[in-house]
Amino acid sequence: MKTIEDVILRYADRGAPDVRPYLSEHYCRKAADEILSWEKGCVFLTTGFYVDGHAETDGPPGTAVLAHALQKIGYTPVVVTDEHCRGFFETEQIPVEYVPCSAALPDFAALVEKYGPKGMIAIERCGKNRNHNYANMKGLCIDEYTAPIDELFLAYQGIIPSIGIGDGGNEIGMGKIAGAIKRKLALEPCVVSTDILVIATVSNWGAYGVAAALGRLVGKELLPGFDWVKGYMEKIVAMGGIDGITHKRMLTVDGKDLGTEYEILESLKILENGGRCA
Repeated sequence: MKTIEDVILRYADRGAPDVRPYLSEHYCRKAADEILSWEKGCVFLTTGFYVDGHAETDGPPGTAVLAHALQKIGYTPVVVTDEHCRGFFETEQIPVEYVPCSAALPDFAALVEKYGPKGMIAIERCGKNRNHNYANMKGLCIDEYTAPIDELFLAYQGIIPSIGIGDGGNEIGMGKIAGAIKRKLALEPCVVSTDILVIATVSNWGAYGVAAALGRLVGKELLPGFDWVKGYMEKIVAMGGIDGITHKRMLTVDGKDLGTEYEILESLKILENGGRCA
């Protein structure tokens, strides 16, 4: 029987399955259990990966899906991101805090004081490597375009529980298995850890997987239909979102077309509802 993890790791082309053995077998279920253990209240979600002057299309859709899922089970999501995602979440009635690239620890302390988050989730958000740089998949430094939101996760480790969702090794959360990533994927990984790590072929799919696991646990349909996802993608592409692989403004994510998105989402919806997925 296929698991949620099997589905979100389909079509892997950057080595994510090679580091799967270093995580819990059912890590999406583990992430969902963790979320349900949090006191009802605010949850910070962060996303937005800079690519060629814009935010990429991987991350925001998964963040919006997970934010809506959290709303349906009684939490209050707040997205913490930077200017490259301007406008991506307001139309979805999801509160947003924009962080400048000059932000420092007092700014994050002020956000924590304002909202009192019960948990934090990073979805495709770049984090520093051991050289203290934010680097893209080509190893190019993107420090000047990246707000230091990973500092929030570092400063509150052991204080605010956290989940990281990523696909390439340079995202917040990957520090949990940084050694394995360096050996298996031959890149300089992010060193910022989270309490739980979710890996996927596409980070959006990882967020969908956590939402599916939540839905199965609480007995509610938390995943949206494909038409909603397609419509959301159209909105953010119109605002400037681009494919992180092709660098083009088109309805693709990491080079994967909408047909693949439909397949993954439908497979997860079957599992969310307790069915068996081929």
